[in-house]
Amino acid sequence: MTLAYLTTPLLGIVDTAVVGQFGDAALLGGLAAGSLVFDVVFTTFNFLRSGTTGLVAQAFGRGDALEEQAVLWRAVLIAVVAGVILAALSPLFAIGGQWFMGAEPRVSAAMSVYIRIRLLAAPFSLINYAILGYVLGRGEGGLGLMLQAVLNGINIALCFLLGLKLGWGVAGVAWATVTGEFLAMLLGLAIVLSRFRRLERPSRRRILDLPAYRHMLSLNRDIMIRSFSLLAAFALFTRQGAQFGTVTLAANAVLMNFFLIAGYFLDGFATAAEQLAGRAIGARAPAPFRQAVRLTLIWGFGLAGVATLVLLTAGAGLVALVTTSREVRAVADSYLPWAAFTALSGVLAFQMDGVFIGATWSRDMRNMMLLSFLAFSAALITLAPAFGNSGLWASLHVFLLVRGLSLLTMLRLRVRTAFS
Repeated sequence: MTLAYLTTPLLGIVDTAVVGQFGDAALLGGLAAGSLVFDVVFTTFNFLRSGTTGLVAQAFGRGDALEEQAVLWRAVLIAVVAGVILAALSPLFAIGGQWFMGAEPRVSAAMSVYIRIRLLAAPFSLINYAILGYVLGRGEGGLGLMLQAVLNGINIALCFLLGLKLGWGVAGVAWATVTGEFLAMLLGLAIVLSRFRRLERPSRRRILDLPAYRHMLSLNRDIMIRSFSLLAAFALFTRQGAQFGTVTLAANAVLMNFFLIAGYFLDGFATAAEQLAGRAIGARAPAPFRQAVRLTLIWGFGLAGVATLVLLTAGAGLVALVTTSREVRAVADSYLPWAAFTALSGVLAFQMDGVFIGATWSRDMRNMMLLSFLAFSAALITLAPAFGNSGLWASLHVFLLVRGLSLLTMLRLRVRTAFS
């Protein structure tokens, strides 16, 4: 799953690099802002991946194969309805994004193009969330890798073709995403349908069970608040960068891709924690639960150190590869160390998220995220005016550290009662 997740930030790097070849900071800023709005919208439905993983893992731990299938189909039904609504409302999201960012006109225009096209993929993207959640809940990392590699591989190839070779720019990057999501959805559905034909199927009544939907949506409420708080922090980070000027906005966009690479690099172990913790909770097995937490922490911190060293030594070369703008390169290079150390400051938060998602302790995760967002906001108000963009990056580190430490504190309290 580490390999699978690395394809996602690689796609972000390719998107940024394709648009960066035009040498226009406004286009880079528009892509960053458009991606942020898209992420904010889709954060509402992140439970279709993370919530499905936790519920399927617990059903797997209980040996309830029918419930595993039922969880997937409930998530798919929600995905279809929500995706169609999101695609229809894409013009409104574009207008809202322009209002929130308050960036210069050319940045706003590029952002609007990206949002209006990319949201057409909403039904396909949400179904892919549900399928990936099912696969990860069963601990099938190899299949998850294949699905993510197909999705992002098609997307990357089309980014080069449409965005760079045909010169479509931001629009080409967005259309590449729509096509990749659609083709990956077809493949994922074909795989699960062929598997289910050989198994006993859950009844329609079980799939449409209202208490089960209420439980899934209650998870959604907490995960949604948690995820919105996370995206709100990133939104404020991006918006504050825009206030420092278009070049700083573009440089931060490049560096945020490095932060995401480090984050997704570590998310493989967070996903392992989701599946193993969820299975242990379902089977009521405390020893495997503690072992999963311990091992994912050790490996997570080890890989975080590696990621930080790689970014510190090779980051300047990656910046030069991503953008041809000398101004953007110069600013990005000066703030590179801030981005490099996000791997170490964020690893505990990523890994604890995995444990809490797998255990479906969504309320604690929500509360600790709100606490972390308050700490981030206080740091932003204090540090950004005093230290400029360095203060902005310092605030992000405060956010990551508070998230990890607060969840670790709650974990110790939870473990005492979870298996009693």
